[in-house]
Amino acid sequence: MAAMKQITLTQEGLLKLEEELEHLKIVRRKEVSEKIKVALSFGDLSENSEYDEAKNEQAMVEARISEVEALLKNVVVVNDDDISTDVVSVGCTVKMKCLKNGKEDIFKIVGSTEASPLQKKISDESPVGKAVIGHKVGEKVDAEVPSGVIQYEILEISK
Repeated sequence: MAAMKQITLTQEGLLKLEEELEHLKIVRRKEVSEKIKVALSFGDLSENSEYDEAKNEQAMVEARISEVEALLKNVVVVNDDDISTDVVSVGCTVKMKCLKNGKEDIFKIVGSTEASPLQKKISDESPVGKAVIGHKVGEKVDAEVPSGVIQYEILEISK
C-alpha cells in the first residue's frame, strides 16, 4: 500500500473524525451484525437479498473504519496558537473580494477532509485555497477554477 500523505486538520476536524470512528465501531458495526443475524435466520442464503445487502453494508462500514484509522495515523493538527494572521494558512479565516464582481466573501481554510463549501470551509487543496495559501492582506491572487481564472484580493486574515 502506498504511503499516505499527511492530512492537515483543525482541532474541530480531528474531533469529528474521532467521533465518526467511534460511531462506526460501536454503533454501525453492531447494527450491521444484527442485520446479518436477522438475515441468517431467514435460512437459504442463495436467494437471501437481505443477507447480501447486510454483508455489503458490513464491507462498507469496515472499509470506512480502515480509511478513518489510516487518516488518523497521518494527521497533523493545526493548533490555534500556531495559526499566524500574517499569511493565509490552514486554520485561518480569510476575507476576500472578487475583483470581477466586487463581491466579498469570508472562508475558513481547512484540510481537504474537512472541506464543506456550503459552510464556507474550503480546502487548502481547492483552486481558491491553493491560490490564497501563503499570501498576505492586500495581495491579489489568481485562482484557476473550472470556469477560468478568478482574481481575488485578500482583505483580512483572522483566526
